[in-house]
Amino acid sequence: MSSKLQAIRGMNDLLPERSPLWQYFEDQVRRLMARYGYLEIRTPTLEQTALFKRSIGEVTDIVEKEMYTFEDRNGDSLTLRPEGTASVVRAAIENGLLHNQTQRLWYAGPMFRHERPQKGRYRQFHQVGVETFGLEGPDIDAEVILMSARLWQQLGLYEHVQLELNSLGSAEARAAYRQQLVEYFEAHHDQLDDDARRRLHSNPMRILDTKNPDMQTLVEGAPQLIDHLDAESQAHFDALRTLLDTIGIEYVINPRLVRGLDYYDRTVFEWTTTALGSQGTICAGGRYDGLVEQLGGRATPAVGFAMGVERLILLLETLALIPEQAHDTLDVYVMALGDDGTRHALALGEQLRSRLPELRVQVHCGGGSFKSRIRRADRSGARYALILGEEEQRSGMVGVKDLRSEAEQQTLDFETLVTTLAPCSSAPRA
Repeated sequence: MSSKLQAIRGMNDLLPERSPLWQYFEDQVRRLMARYGYLEIRTPTLEQTALFKRSIGEVTDIVEKEMYTFEDRNGDSLTLRPEGTASVVRAAIENGLLHNQTQRLWYAGPMFRHERPQKGRYRQFHQVGVETFGLEGPDIDAEVILMSARLWQQLGLYEHVQLELNSLGSAEARAAYRQQLVEYFEAHHDQLDDDARRRLHSNPMRILDTKNPDMQTLVEGAPQLIDHLDAESQAHFDALRTLLDTIGIEYVINPRLVRGLDYYDRTVFEWTTTALGSQGTICAGGRYDGLVEQLGGRATPAVGFAMGVERLILLLETLALIPEQAHDTLDVYVMALGDDGTRHALALGEQLRSRLPELRVQVHCGGGSFKSRIRRADRSGARYALILGEEEQRSGMVGVKDLRSEAEQQTLDFETLVTTLAPCSSAPRA
């Protein structure tokens, strides 16, 4: 017997019993984006490796350790996208979306990083993201934060998350701050771990994002960029805070928040939660005014965010915030007896779908005894079993059995059946 093939570690199947949870979340996202006037963009899963090296930064964990990169038959280096922003920027430049116009875009899809799988974090994972272009004021920064806050409200998560804010300032301010960081960490070189020593002169700000508990005291004592902002970035950050204060969005300033991607400047933010046992980021974003030019376009202000779908669904389940209608079940299971029964059952199913477009109908296939068909109807989760015996087939009537109550079976004509089933068709769906 040949060996069984299995999914790649960290890349999981989404089975039918869990698909409704994802559909519920995705539907909430689509409704939110429509309410804010954002348009969907879809980009390829596979891109040139150079796109991510130029955008994310060569001295980052993603590029150095986590990307799925290979050469194709032509010798071109290709990479499964590890994040969505670079692909959206590339598509916007290539297709002329940024020429003398603003854009508010969103995307959803799989991303890939070769990191250690853990609960809620996988090697193939899914993100929803927002990217806006051509707007440089703090008002659009506020809008994308407000949009994410509204999603938490829709999902019932708002009281379980916290918004953290910081500003990374201008490139000039970061360059001056970078030198201060290098001098600080050089003075404590013996306390640096291997990663920090490697990044000391190539990307010292990433040292601030270390997860090494032995370095936390050292990092806490480092100079803070927010104390060295240029005047324009400070004014931008102050205006953003005023907008959030006015609308009532609570936040904390986190001066150590630097984000893991090199393209960010000025505003950066994260939504975090402690509801999964330890503080974790569920959504992160910020401004990246230099990325479009860096990837070959004209200088264009931009801001956006991304959220991990697996992590958010895990959070919703942990907090028991999945509504009942998100658990996809049938309304009706149709079965027929006799040699000519299948024809009648299929016809009835189509008639019901035509009259009640939202009704969820499944017709029994595969034969079996009446008792086995009733068992299958019950296991399907349907509210009603519709039974077409030989007498019903001759008379045009339908037997109706409520599988979720002790009510006696009824025999109804088609129009009365439609009236009986109409409440199911109009019930709220995920």
